[in-house]
Amino acid sequence: MDASPVASTSETHGFQVLGAIEDRYDGMIVEADLLPSTVEEFRSRLEASILHWKAQGKKGIWLKLPLSHVDLVPTAIKAGFGYHHADPGYCMLTLWLPEVPSTLPANASHQVGVGAFLLNDAGEVLAVQEKNGPLRGTGIWKLPTGLANHGEDICAAAVREVKEETGIDAEFQEVLCFRQAHGIAHGKSDLFFVCALRALSHDITPQESEIADAKWLSLKSFREQPFFADRPLFRTMMDICAAQARGDYRGLRLCASGGDLQYQMYVGEVASDTLQDDTDTIKQPQ
Repeated sequence: MDASPVASTSETHGFQVLGAIEDRYDGMIVEADLLPSTVEEFRSRLEASILHWKAQGKKGIWLKLPLSHVDLVPTAIKAGFGYHHADPGYCMLTLWLPEVPSTLPANASHQVGVGAFLLNDAGEVLAVQEKNGPLRGTGIWKLPTGLANHGEDICAAAVREVKEETGIDAEFQEVLCFRQAHGIAHGKSDLFFVCALRALSHDITPQESEIADAKWLSLKSFREQPFFADRPLFRTMMDICAAQARGDYRGLRLCASGGDLQYQMYVGEVASDTLQDDTDTIKQPQ
């Protein structure tokens, strides 16, 4: 939805079109700050705007309605708009104008979760028991886990979850593996990243609201829990964690960050003198 301002003073059938900016895909984004204050004015200007944008060959229309303008939603729906997504302060509606299938991007399809594999100097793993969630009351020890917040990096989310759930300060090392699953929360897909962290403190303070218990547990005892025995996915995750602890496995480390997109890039281990190799020699996978 990258956009640039365009003039919005045109009139159609005597009604001024809604203030909007043009995006990079021949669509329009209605400016929420310039929405009419009454339903009737909104209806008239929306109808005029749709006619105007169709005549201009515009494609997708994005209409963001803040909570202060929630009374405009029924009018937009009657004009052909549909729900796209909602956040705590607004709902986003869209309208596709051309007589061809819509190419508007769908709402975000994945949530991102993290799990933290953390060893102390004695080689013990930081383990927790849930007070809430599917494992509460089972006595199963698990890694600290949680969802990344909006705009939060994977590495920061893992460190934060450990601090919140156990009071342990930690430092991100690498992403050991990740799992994709579908149909998880409200039909959405899920990406779960297992991250290796280094402990910077030792004394545990369990989070009262979410954690029933937390302690340092021997890696052997943790892995031998019956819970992992008939769950190949979790068993494989723990095998990878154990391999990393032995020094037999390296995951993806934070390589670069920054830029306008505020990106984070994670890469596997590679010889530094090969990154700039511009030869055409390609090794086929074995």
